[in-house]
Amino acid sequence: MRCVFPGLVLLTLLGVTLSGCGGAKDAGGEKSATVSSTSSASSTPAGSIALPANLDQGPRAGESDYDEAKAKIGEGLFQSKGCSACHAFGKRVTGPDLAGVSMRRTAAWMESQILHPDLMVKQDPISRQMFAQFALQMPNQGLTPEEARAVIEYFKHRDHEAGEPEGAGKEKH
Repeated sequence: MRCVFPGLVLLTLLGVTLSGCGGAKDAGGEKSATVSSTSSASSTPAGSIALPANLDQGPRAGESDYDEAKAKIGEGLFQSKGCSACHAFGKRVTGPDLAGVSMRRTAAWMESQILHPDLMVKQDPISRQMFAQFALQMPNQGLTPEEARAVIEYFKHRDHEAGEPEGAGKEKH
């Protein structure tokens, strides 16, 4: 009887973990995807979405100032959605190291990667290369476009703080 309890706990934890990685569902229980590089989002079946070409062309996200209030929201989402299970800043876990990500990628690319990781692997060469390198598909956490932008603000905050001398510039942001 003692062997049943740990197995039951493990199955429960597995179920909870997988339910957090399932993606967004609409009112009918169907998975849906949204493509948004602006503030509006449209819901369409995942099979009919074509992501914009050249998502990673243009200025890097970290080249602009960040919104501190949104960065705090983004930090909370990063922790609550379990992103730190696969990602860290300054070291590789099971997913890519996020240190400097806002200096390497555009905001549009990061937003699409957060909102549509399954489509990015199929349609974006950078995401496809990372999938080959890490052999792991990023799960869709079901964030809204606004939440994804808050997480990006958190990445920008981390990168700005890492690039500034200790104690400098906090009041600028």
